[in-house]
Parts: sequence; C-alpha cells; structure tokens
Amino acid sequence: MHRAILFALLCLCLICSAAAMAARPLTVFAAASLRESLDGVAHAWEAGGHGKVAVSYAASSALARQIEQGAPADVFVSADTKWMDYLQDRKRIEPASRFVLVRNALVLVAPTASPLRSFDPAKRGALLAALGRYRLAVAETSSVPAGIYAREALEKLGLWNSVATRLAQGENVRATLEYVARGDTPLGIVYLTDARAEPRVKVLATFAAKTHEPIVYPAARTTSASDPRAAAKFLEFLRSRQATAMFRNAGFIDGR
Repeated sequence: MHRAILFALLCLCLICSAAAMAARPLTVFAAASLRESLDGVAHAWEAGGHGKVAVSYAASSALARQIEQGAPADVFVSADTKWMDYLQDRKRIEPASRFVLVRNALVLVAPTASPLRSFDPAKRGALLAALGRYRLAVAETSSVPAGIYAREALEKLGLWNSVATRLAQGENVRATLEYVARGDTPLGIVYLTDARAEPRVKVLATFAAKTHEPIVYPAARTTSASDPRAAAKFLEFLRSRQATAMFRNAGFIDGR
C-alpha cells in the first residue's frame, strides 16, 4: 500500500515537473538595440504556437557577464563578436549553434527640433562647432559595443582627442539615444536602427563602414539552455523569411 502511494506521488511529481518545464518561457538575452524588432519576432514565434519567450535587453557586455555568472539564459544575441567570443572562450555558448543574425550602421543623431542639418563629421571643426559647449552622447566606450564602435570611428576621423573629455556615456545604446531624444545633449552616436525607432531624433550623418569594425550581431544557444531543442528551433526561426523581413523593416542588414 505504502509503495503504491509512493509510486503515485513520484508519478505526480514527474508530471508536475514536466508541466513546469513546458510552461517555462524560453529566455533570450539580447542587445538593447534589438528591442523593437526582436519583440516582434518573439510575438510571431508565440503566435505560431511555439510557447512563450522572455527577452531581457541590456548592453551585450552586461548580458555576457550575467551569463558567465550563471544567469538562466537559453539564447544570447550580442551586438558584437567580442562578447560572444568571451562566452565561447568560457564554454558558455555552443559554437556550432553560432551565426551572424544581422548587421547595422553607425550614425550621428540630433534632436528633431535641432536647427542642425546633415553634415560631414569628418570635415575639420564641424563636429566641435555643432557641439558648442555641450557633450556628445555615446554608449560606454570601454565595454559597450555601440560605444566601442563610436570610439573607433572618432579615432579614425582624428576626432577622439578633441571630444574624449566631452562625452556623456550611457550604460547602453538606448540610454545614449535617450540623452539625445530628451535634448540633454545636442548630438549622439547610435546605431541606425535605434535612430529609426525613435521619432524624437533625426540622423545627421552616417559613419563610413571603413571607420569602424563591422557591426555584426551573432546569435547562439547557451550551454546552460534549459530546453536545448526549443532554443535551437528559436534560433532557426530567427533566420526564417518572416523574421528576416522584420529585422530588415527595422533597418537591419541581413547577416548572411
């Protein structure tokens, strides 16, 4: 009798455990600049009956460190190769699952109400004249991808030394965008897709691709994924025609 009760309880526990696993959302850690487009892709995934997706957005550097420390992420999408390499070196992502999802461009933006018009930031004195006595908004330049790309571009154009002490650095690219959108700074450097997602800013210039490393977004499954099969299917969906169209509509360039 006791054995039958114990067996029934064991079966019940297994059933509850399986139900809990099925109800657990797929957790995606993604670069902040992907917010609108990836939210749309996640919604399309759920609408297709694949289960819930929970997306956590932040700077790639912050997310990579969280995954390294054991945060429960199933999929990671970085805004550069550096932080994906960081996790791969520490055996936190599955190398075979890794691919370049999309690409992006780097732009100079101003508040929409600004009297500034498009200009060439490489032209001598143009950027400093446009800044006046104010600061240039960029993402944190030592670890956040958008900030690293911005510094590379400024260095390539010979502008870094003149603006290095006049930066307003955001914790991620969306925080940087907000500085400009609110009018806290007259200029900022963000991704093209961020500028397109924010009606309160306008693009003044696009930095030539040769001024910085290619802006690529690698995606991969983590080695700690709670449901590796679901994570693999979601990564496959990210490369589908439907998802590709959503990323393209947001201004991203196909990763292939």
